[in-house]
Amino acid sequence: MTWLITGGAGYIGAHVVRAMTEAGERTVVYDDLSTGIAERLPDGVPLVVGSTLDGERVRRTLAGHRVTGVVHLAAKKQVGESVELPLHYYRENVEGLRVLLEAVAAAGVPAFVFSSSAAVYGMPDVDLVTEETPCAPMSPYGETKLAGEWLVRATGRATGLSTACLRYFNVAGAACPELADVGVSNLIPMVFERLTENAPPRIFGDDYPTPDGTCVRDYIHVVDLAEAHVAAARALRSAPGLALTLNIGRGEGVSVREMIDRINAVTGHGRPPAIAPRRPGDPARVVAAADRAAAELGWKAKHDVQDMITSAWEGWVRLHPEAARG
Repeated sequence: MTWLITGGAGYIGAHVVRAMTEAGERTVVYDDLSTGIAERLPDGVPLVVGSTLDGERVRRTLAGHRVTGVVHLAAKKQVGESVELPLHYYRENVEGLRVLLEAVAAAGVPAFVFSSSAAVYGMPDVDLVTEETPCAPMSPYGETKLAGEWLVRATGRATGLSTACLRYFNVAGAACPELADVGVSNLIPMVFERLTENAPPRIFGDDYPTPDGTCVRDYIHVVDLAEAHVAAARALRSAPGLALTLNIGRGEGVSVREMIDRINAVTGHGRPPAIAPRRPGDPARVVAAADRAAAELGWKAKHDVQDMITSAWEGWVRLHPEAARG
């Protein structure tokens, strides 16, 4: 098979391309390079520069590369920004997906893996979030991911397309420094940025109903996440008509305060955090039950939080050498 990876030059996408390529799968990347970096791609992997909103370019890419499966990661992903720009997020994330699925269905592509998010759950009042936990997203970003799942599953039912919707929890770490996250929209790089500026890390709200008052999240190493995509792609290939919706997490909650303490220990900075107001759309606790992914895909996360912080820090220091001080 040949897999089209949309958003494949991004942080997560480049790891998926790397994992798929190392597993012997043929890949082609489709990315508008708005945040992606072409140099992240392995030698020999074709890159088509384009938007998923450009249906004609998508159709030409599917036909020209004889694509037989799609892994769709291209999306806008910042929760706070989505609150400010909901129409932009719906256009990019929902309409872009609709255009892509239309082309996929017309081309008869048989398999589709969709990058979803734990943001679809909103603020679940449960200790562990299962795939049956009701979805009540708290941000336009989460809404677009839930609407995306509806589109993917409906298309699968109507056309026989095999589908997998993977609900990512909090992604961190890097396979190597060159593939590290260069953005600062996630907690770990946000803390790195503050430490590099000799400023205290920020905690957005310390009055949540959690043991230490700060938000609790489930962190997943990007290498483990990429391996989950390989497993999902192979599951769809071997079972036509399959429809999966799976949490991709570790099942272990870590609070923001605990994470900052661990980051301080790894980096040697040791700056105590400052408390800032809550951010809109942030739930108190979201931790995955990952049993179904293990059962359906034979996949389980291997890396711990220490691995995530250490590998992310190596990538950060590569780009910000001034940060490397105790």
